[in-house]
Amino acid sequence: MQPTCPPVNDHLMELLIMVDACRRASARSITVVLPYYGYARADRKTQGRESIAAKLTANLITEAGADRVLAMDLHSGQCVGYFDIPVDHVYGETVILDYLASKRISTGELVVVSPDVGGVARARAFAKKLNDAPLAIVDKRRSAHNVSEVMH
Repeated sequence: MQPTCPPVNDHLMELLIMVDACRRASARSITVVLPYYGYARADRKTQGRESIAAKLTANLITEAGADRVLAMDLHSGQCVGYFDIPVDHVYGETVILDYLASKRISTGELVVVSPDVGGVARARAFAKKLNDAPLAIVDKRRSAHNVSEVMH
């Protein structure tokens, strides 16, 4: 189990070394558990000659010797297709919903916020499961790669 959160490259390299060590130790099977998949947002080309880092990372994990991946809350479902080995994609939504329900937060004190327009459908579904909680959307503009500004 190794998240590939920042510093992504360090954690990814640690993961690859652990998988390789397991393979060299003749492990019968190797399942990589990724609670966070770094480079998952780099899941498509936005211009020519650009790398799809999510696919490259999937290839590295596979080539290191992993037989299966267990990933949680991937950025997009298409990341599953980047792997040439079986992937189990699990969602943390039910755990969070159960937790919030146990807190008995009144509807007037609860707002579900989508971090951007791309997350509205997911946030709306989440709000619906929380007794139709109000929904807010952050107006975020990107001026460059990995640079965003919240507009008011």
